[in-house]
Amino acid sequence: MTKGPEKLPETSMRQLEIFAAMMGERTTVATAESLGISQPAVSSGLRQLEAQLGLTLFERTGRHLEPTLEARNLYEEIRPLFGIVRSFAMRARDLRNGRVGRLRVISTPPPGYSVIPQAMRGFLDTRPDVTVSFDVRRLDNVLRAVQTGQADMGVGLAAGSIPNVNTEELRLGQMVALLPQDHPLARHDQIEIKALRGERFIGIDQESFLGRMVAQAFEAAHVTYHPQLETRYCQTAASLAANGLGVCIVDPWSAQPYLDGLEGKGGLVARPLAQDCPVRCMMFTRRGVPHSELLKTFMAEMRRATTALDIPGLSGPAPAIPVKDA
Repeated sequence: MTKGPEKLPETSMRQLEIFAAMMGERTTVATAESLGISQPAVSSGLRQLEAQLGLTLFERTGRHLEPTLEARNLYEEIRPLFGIVRSFAMRARDLRNGRVGRLRVISTPPPGYSVIPQAMRGFLDTRPDVTVSFDVRRLDNVLRAVQTGQADMGVGLAAGSIPNVNTEELRLGQMVALLPQDHPLARHDQIEIKALRGERFIGIDQESFLGRMVAQAFEAAHVTYHPQLETRYCQTAASLAANGLGVCIVDPWSAQPYLDGLEGKGGLVARPLAQDCPVRCMMFTRRGVPHSELLKTFMAEMRRATTALDIPGLSGPAPAIPVKDA
């Protein structure tokens, strides 16, 4: 009758850990201390391992246990295993702490060119093994990327919660007028729409959420809305205003890079509109998908960065409470 293959001993990882520690410590007391277990647990683990292997692994010489030749040979076989285990544990720790991996972030231009770079700096400075893919698009593209999983997180300006994604409000803002520092209206704490009559005005594309808001503000104030210049993004309008081409109404995040001087130019000041024109900076994540530790860490950096912003048109920080996944 042909004998089947010999059954291998069922050796546990814990027994191998005790064995490897004993090879270095040579006493059960020191081994127990190094592993954080009791001395009887060490002795029991070694006895079980020797019984399973059918080998004597240690012989007592005085107060120490001296490894046998068989033990030394076996140790050379398993030593690489503990290097792998240590690497595994370190990798798990880094994943747990959000220190390795790849993050995909997409944003509309206002937070993409202001608060996100600040959050990114704090995030990456202590995470050399993390890579980030970052793109700036219009709001509909941002939401589509989050919904389809092409991005882990999106950031954008919106009027409120968006269907089909998890939303978290980072900060509430008010639209602001961007003016030259020496403009007569710069002395005012707030700007009435009617005070902008006669100014060369830089408008925002009315196909966008912010552009429609500005046009509606003019209509509500019974002031004709007729921009001499019109552009797609608030950042472009702010850049044109910084180059002396007129005044504009933009969100606070778009205004922020152009305040208090710009590359030696006169710089601009931002004054909130007297008329209520609220705008919210929102963070979006995909529904039904748990957040990785890496994503949680970056979201925390975003909350810190938006809370730290101190520019005209921003209210106090919104409570950092995500809207629950529906």
